[in-house]
Amino acid sequence: MLAGCATDPVVTPLTSYKPTTAKPNSTAAYNRPYTVKGKTYYPLAAADGYREIGLASWYGSESGNQTAMGGRFNPDSISAAHKTLPLPTTVRVTNLANGRSVKVLVNDRGPFKKGRIIDLSHAAARKIGIKGTAKVLVEYSEDLAQSD
Repeated sequence: MLAGCATDPVVTPLTSYKPTTAKPNSTAAYNRPYTVKGKTYYPLAAADGYREIGLASWYGSESGNQTAMGGRFNPDSISAAHKTLPLPTTVRVTNLANGRSVKVLVNDRGPFKKGRIIDLSHAAARKIGIKGTAKVLVEYSEDLAQSD
């Protein structure tokens, strides 16, 4: 009975987003195991089937700093940091409190705060209504890298 009342999550249109056609390079330094604060992380070889629910946060004060992939971080871009997804990877992040979602390019490593699974750029967080932290669904789909 209640299933009839369910609605699909709101997908935020991304007018400036351009999906990457780059495939993760498993031999690149940013896709090799690395250690932060005494803990070693092992990046995944592929993102196929990746789906996780957890806490998201956003970052923006690092504007201009270098990302793990070597580019400059821009808090106004639609990007994200993840500890173990291969770089680059495109994922959809859905704010479970309001159903809004955004497609982001994961091009950096982090977050390194306990309990957090993804750090969104300030612009990506704004698009889905995150002002501090929020419970989110992060999922990879081959279709994300193919569509706009």
